[in-house]
Amino acid sequence: MRVENATKEYQLGRTTVPALRGVSLAVEHGEFIAVAGPSGSGKSTLLNLIGCLDHPTAGRVLIGGEDVATLGDDALSDLRAEKIGFIFQTFNLIPVLSALENVEFPLLVRRSGGKGTKGGARARAGKALEEVGLAEFAHHRPDELSGGQRQRVAVARALVTDPMIVLADEPTANLDSATGEAIVVLMEEINQREGTTFIFSTHDPRVMGRAHRVLRLADGRLEA
Repeated sequence: MRVENATKEYQLGRTTVPALRGVSLAVEHGEFIAVAGPSGSGKSTLLNLIGCLDHPTAGRVLIGGEDVATLGDDALSDLRAEKIGFIFQTFNLIPVLSALENVEFPLLVRRSGGKGTKGGARARAGKALEEVGLAEFAHHRPDELSGGQRQRVAVARALVTDPMIVLADEPTANLDSATGEAIVVLMEEINQREGTTFIFSTHDPRVMGRAHRVLRLADGRLEA
């Protein structure tokens, strides 16, 4: 994955607000990277560009050598579903679904059949929950789980599609320090075992200490 001289600007009325200012970076397969910086530094904006949730105002984002700006809406949806997993600080679980059903959901909504069959999806979701240590909580709803358990469900959901890249935006922000570190250790173990690339944003120095490479953003620019 590469970001080439990416700029992102937002219009607030008559004011142009720069969120990223000419950011370039390359990420190799299997890396475990933290994007660090204070609130407002551009961390979430950068992850949104990498995750194809937004487009740069200028510059390019390439995933697997392909410029994502050349893709139509359906192709972008397929790219996100097939190659990118997302973990959010607010968990973003569906409250009326069980842990197993939440993890299964991305497989059932994929446009490309095969892995989206009900039986196969249920088996893959169960395996993903087992990998994050939550097999016994498969039929619990989110409000029956602790914050750390809910984030483990979110990790399993991100991994169930076998993505090329997992993006985690402040994944420990709503967790106590011990639980937050346990979540990062879990992601690191999966990275080492499966070779999945992880890019996560954080401003917690204890979490940065687990990363294999730290990219520091300040005022929308990557520091040398």
